Amino acid sequence: MHKIGKAICKYRRIILAIALLLIIPALIGMKATKINYDILVYLPSDVETIQGENILSNDFNMGAFSVIILEDMQTKDILKLEDKIKEVPNVEKVISIADVIGTSIPTEMLPDKLKDKIYKDNSTIMLVTFKDQISADSTMEAVETLRDITDERCKISGMTSTVLDTRNLSNSEIAIYVVIAVILCLIVLEIALDSYIAPILLLLNIGIAILYNMGTNIFLGEISYITKAISAVLQLGVTMDFAIFLYHSYMQEKENFESNEDAMASAIHKTLLSVVGSSLTTIAGFLALCSMNLTLGRDIGIVMAKGVFCGVVCVLTVLPAMILNLNGLIEKTKHKEILPKFEGVKNFVVKHYKAIILVFIVLLPIAFYGYSHTENYYNLDKSLPKTLDSVIANTELKEKFNMVSMELLLVDKDLPDSTVNKMLDEIEELDGIEWALGFSKVSSLGIPREMIPEEAIDVFQNDEYQMIIINSNYEMATNELNAQVTKVNEIIKKYDENAILAGEGPLMKDLVEISDHDFNSVNSVSIVIIFIIMIVVLKSISLPVILIIVIEFAIFINMGIPYYTNTILPFIASIVIGTIQLGATIDYAILITNKYITSRKDGIDKKAAVSEALGTSIGSILISGLCFFGATFGVGAYSKIEMIGSLCTLMSRGAIVSVFCVVLILPSLLMAFDKLICKTTMGMKKKGLINNE
Repeated sequence: MHKIGKAICKYRRIILAIALLLIIPALIGMKATKINYDILVYLPSDVETIQGENILSNDFNMGAFSVIILEDMQTKDILKLEDKIKEVPNVEKVISIADVIGTSIPTEMLPDKLKDKIYKDNSTIMLVTFKDQISADSTMEAVETLRDITDERCKISGMTSTVLDTRNLSNSEIAIYVVIAVILCLIVLEIALDSYIAPILLLLNIGIAILYNMGTNIFLGEISYITKAISAVLQLGVTMDFAIFLYHSYMQEKENFESNEDAMASAIHKTLLSVVGSSLTTIAGFLALCSMNLTLGRDIGIVMAKGVFCGVVCVLTVLPAMILNLNGLIEKTKHKEILPKFEGVKNFVVKHYKAIILVFIVLLPIAFYGYSHTENYYNLDKSLPKTLDSVIANTELKEKFNMVSMELLLVDKDLPDSTVNKMLDEIEELDGIEWALGFSKVSSLGIPREMIPEEAIDVFQNDEYQMIIINSNYEMATNELNAQVTKVNEIIKKYDENAILAGEGPLMKDLVEISDHDFNSVNSVSIVIIFIIMIVVLKSISLPVILIIVIEFAIFINMGIPYYTNTILPFIASIVIGTIQLGATIDYAILITNKYITSRKDGIDKKAAVSEALGTSIGSILISGLCFFGATFGVGAYSKIEMIGSLCTLMSRGAIVSVFCVVLILPSLLMAFDKLICKTTMGMKKKGLINNE
């Protein structure tokens, strides 16, 4: 290991040159990586609703659709607008009531049953279908074009419109996220370190690692906008402690060696040994997200695990090269450390460890109750500002036309009209169903079949299936809508066992059910994986249990606070935050525990061992926790996308809560369970430490 350190020091200029050159392909890869803004595409491909979406896309050329609200427009103007829209690339069909009545039939002559559904307050609706999928670039470009060719009398609703606004908002904010994170981290590091230039070098090193990580995402094909938004700030917060450790180690080793190169080689050797265990637990925590059925977890997990690996490699190669090349500047900008030694905190914990454990026991059920009762929302509109065009359009569609969520039913084309109508009558009797419309029911609305344009007929049927549109007035992803979708499925299977219910409502139901399952499974997987790694790293059975209890308690507090503050979280935050917090902050606990084990093996009694371990670790843990907090807090406060804002707020709060739990509760438990730890930890029982308290 020491030879590797010597080689890195010897070839530091070459390493720095290569590192800078590698930024070029990293930037190219980052630019070429596709960003996905639609969470629904991460549903498993074997889900029936996804199969239905594929049929709609492949057989009906209906990869997506938008409903346009038209205000104060005459029939002739609507027909002209239709002609314009049909010329837009990727638009498949455009249908409105104007296609049926033309310019010769006054609106007043329409049957009331039909007029009440499609005319409200001088507004009517137009259906536009697109060939490609909801989040395809071509579909989003088509919606952008529609916005350009329409005026203020037209409002474009639909999932693609929402995805487009999400993309534009995310792209406008993401650079600001990084700036905020860097500024706050820089403030923390300037206070914590003893040189004005050293924090800048540490941040530049992590910045290079972030570029490498983002550039290598090209091998994944695409990543989600959530991953893109949080990965940089999360990587900065999680891997900064590796860089801090190397810097501190180098400064300490300079007192033991005459040359800077020898001091750095020793620092690299010690850093490598120290970060292997902690980085493995962090990587394992992120990779646990890959166990999610919602493949967004795999997306975040792989990118962040890769980010930690890039961070470790850069800390052990690029950062030493930077520090050695600029050592003179670091020495010239030295200043007195501002961060205190926290002797009072250490003495308080050691003296009052029993009282701390008592408080822990009292708070544990309260924290767990809040954690298990925190509510989530799944409606993606709720995570966006209400001023966005898509949100305004979707809201107006709900309020004026009671079109809240759409379900698209695919049944056998040869099913007789009488059977289809009987099925639809049964569906319309369900609570919350506004209407169900298929080609078989057009005549019941007072429109002769002969008047229906061929283009409109093609929307509803092909050689194999006929499509039925069901409109529900229940909010998306609510218990009411999910129960309704279940009942609709029960009805349609009676008439056609191969019938498929697709559309936004059923997709969101699948999202809810899969996410609920993932919430439980991903936390369990992360705990098991990290537990196994800690058994190997710590060579103990009892210590991994104690460490996980401490961090899980911190997670319970962090995730329980929203319940007591009446805050509803976006679903993805609840699923991933526990695993992220566990993987990212377990390092704090490992740091104290390793020092405690070393001291006990050296024959020091438990009180002195805990005191020594805590006293020499508080500063490092606090700096790391504050960097994690700084990297994520500002983003959480700034972001207008609640999905991202909530995630970052939870991560920043989780970092601080974990610091407090590790500094206060972990040493107390080490004191209380010292005998058990000595009996169940390799190398401690042999030394006869059990009675050496």
